[in-house]
Amino acid sequence: MSADSPGMTRLAMLIFEAAMLKRTERTGYAFLGTGRETTAAHSFSTAFISMLLARMVPEADMEKTLLMALLHDLPEARTGDANAVHKLYVDRDEMRAFRDAVDGCPYSTDLLELYREFDRGESLEARLVRDADQIDMLVSLREQADCGNSNADQWVPFVEDRLLTPEGRQLAERIKRMHWAQWWMESFSSNRDSRKKEIVP
Repeated sequence: MSADSPGMTRLAMLIFEAAMLKRTERTGYAFLGTGRETTAAHSFSTAFISMLLARMVPEADMEKTLLMALLHDLPEARTGDANAVHKLYVDRDEMRAFRDAVDGCPYSTDLLELYREFDRGESLEARLVRDADQIDMLVSLREQADCGNSNADQWVPFVEDRLLTPEGRQLAERIKRMHWAQWWMESFSSNRDSRKKEIVP
């Protein structure tokens, strides 16, 4: 493909469209009362968690899992994010939005099939991505609860009910029982103790 070809133009347009997710706010935090996040930030975290879950399940196709995770919220560049309350009243045609987004792209057939597979939620990879999607929400709830939002823990059972795989449930259970800042607190404490030992004669 040359720089001026229609296919390259469509790829460039798709990149600009995906970049809209960096400015698309997730709306559930308004009902939680605290916190903010963009769809792009959520998609990164979902992809990262999907990678870890796929590692936990040797029979999972890692590439397919990651691609699905990256694509799973692309329609929101056109539809915006809808939380559970919005969905009671607003119908969004996410499949149409995805189809229109990739229409005319060189890889549109492959991308659309990946999104359809995620949407159906039947394959192992789709279930892992759906679990990663929920685990990312659980991470946010843990952060909000540890920072003083008393409402956050009330949301946790709804997230747990949506988990589909044993691996997802195991990881969620571990996350539930941790403090959100434990990763750096323990590291800081360990490094501080090491530095003390170095300067003590």
